[in-house]
Amino acid sequence: MMRLLVLVALVLLSACMPRPAATPHYELGRPYQVNGVWFYPRESYNLTATGLASVYGSGHAPLTSDGEVFDQSQVMAGHPTIQLPAVARLTNLENGRAMLVRINDRGIGAPNRLLQVTRRTAVLLGMNDASPTRVRMEILPEESHVATDTLPGRPQLNMTVAPRDTVTTTALPPPPGVRAEAGRVGPTAPVVAADTAPLALARLPETVTQTIPNPGRLWVRLDTFEEYQYAAAQRARMSYLGAAIEKSFDGRVHRFWARIGPMDTVRQADDAQAEALAKGIPDALIVVE
Repeated sequence: MMRLLVLVALVLLSACMPRPAATPHYELGRPYQVNGVWFYPRESYNLTATGLASVYGSGHAPLTSDGEVFDQSQVMAGHPTIQLPAVARLTNLENGRAMLVRINDRGIGAPNRLLQVTRRTAVLLGMNDASPTRVRMEILPEESHVATDTLPGRPQLNMTVAPRDTVTTTALPPPPGVRAEAGRVGPTAPVVAADTAPLALARLPETVTQTIPNPGRLWVRLDTFEEYQYAAAQRARMSYLGAAIEKSFDGRVHRFWARIGPMDTVRQADDAQAEALAKGIPDALIVVE
């Protein structure tokens, strides 16, 4: 009986305690470390990435990393390095469902997860709470700029604005037969800035589109190099897991990277990435291809 009374008292006390006020702001932040792994926040308005997404558990702080109210009933997500907030198209590759998601948090800082999503996001995308889901994240540049450009803390360019005073206009000589008029002096028309502040914090529509499922296979991608020998050295370091070298072209520049896989289960991918991190390869990522 006493234990029940104590629990009731704690519930009532927590209900009466005021919640921290939301202070939405632009957030990038300095490099940080979680469980021995370093994360380097970087601004990117056109990032596309694949990986694994998990669902937030209980116990999140009242506010997100960019100062918004954390709400499991809203469509929100956390990413360890992207600028906050951002708007992304998130696709569940396992069933093809896709929708817009507001990224406004750093998540749990797990190197083996691309994103953490709220329960509402998971429900709409058909994700399983108990196991990670293969996803593709596409940052939308226009929507993301709207979300960030009017918020406090956004880096601004130092620009000198021309003075807005008066402008003198003088008419050109009229053509023959047309009466001439004296030049006129008047104030410039005021420039009215579009009010985009409400859009920056607007709740995204819960519109889900159905695309073709493409679950792909899981891989662990290691560092990327412009010189083949460096990728070869990394492949040799992870040869016991079957690492191989892939290459691509970026304009006229060759890119080489080593990767491990393919793997069929999340457990295999998690273990392979953990091995790579332990071998001193901090950029090892789980991707879906």
